[in-house]
Amino acid sequence: MKQLIIHGDPGIRKGAIIEIDGEQVVCFGINRNGEWHGPEEVQLWCTVGAESEYGDFERRNFIPHFLDVERVDADAVDVVRPQGELAV
Repeated sequence: MKQLIIHGDPGIRKGAIIEIDGEQVVCFGINRNGEWHGPEEVQLWCTVGAESEYGDFERRNFIPHFLDVERVDADAVDVVRPQGELAV
């Protein structure tokens, strides 16, 4: 599990599956920053990881401050699935 900062908006939402440098990851949670005050383009701060790590994310079995951080541009993100399934 890691923190991914995407500069720009590739059109993804919570539950999306994206590919970065040949690695597919699932976006567990997304915070959108820079809408009103901030940088010229929006930034998406995503908690991403393998699908098997979703249970740890739900139970908060991690320390957010100690996750590895990676920064990419929106152009470098390949969207496999733009959003997750809606839960009823």
